[in-house]
Amino acid sequence: MFNIVRPLLSPISPLYPPPLNFDFSHRTNYSDPNGNTRTWESAERSTRPAGSLIDGVGILAILSKETGPELLLQKQFRPPVNKVCIEVPAGLVDDGESPEVCALRELKEETGFIGEIVQDGTGVSPLMFNDPGFCNTNLNMVHVTIDMTRPENISPKPELEENEFIEVFTVPLRNLYSECKRLEQEGYAIDARVGTLAEGLEVARKWML
Repeated sequence: MFNIVRPLLSPISPLYPPPLNFDFSHRTNYSDPNGNTRTWESAERSTRPAGSLIDGVGILAILSKETGPELLLQKQFRPPVNKVCIEVPAGLVDDGESPEVCALRELKEETGFIGEIVQDGTGVSPLMFNDPGFCNTNLNMVHVTIDMTRPENISPKPELEENEFIEVFTVPLRNLYSECKRLEQEGYAIDARVGTLAEGLEVARKWML
């Protein structure tokens, strides 16, 4: 486990030429509902494999425990917000990968856990766009269960790349909303996927769905 400490950022500067992962040069002209011509500037992720409909996956991994289900989360420093973020495991698809294969691979690499795709029809979410007002990046959320009786999951060993510094932890699913509030007060940034899941659970509880 790593001690995630927020480093000091150097002054931010523009990138010329544009980096390999994103193309920031898109300018789209379109007509609004009133017939007016308008311009929209945006970015486009350039890492999507040819023939793939998605850039990557987010992984909603649930550990089954006697005390109740727990959600697998990560702490990872993100320079654009200059904070350690609370995130679900996630990653980009490789050429020819399905969302399910990508999710199980990334889960093993980032957390060490061996997971199983949920087979009740909710294993892969509809296609989601991360920030459609800014870029075309998209993903599927993949629902995974982690069997804690498997020997490989007793002492999982991540296979991180040399530039990855990730701390893995779990939160009781029933406490996710309050935990997000607590972590935010401690100075962490809450990733939208985690926050949206917490909000959904809270809405379902409030309206007794």
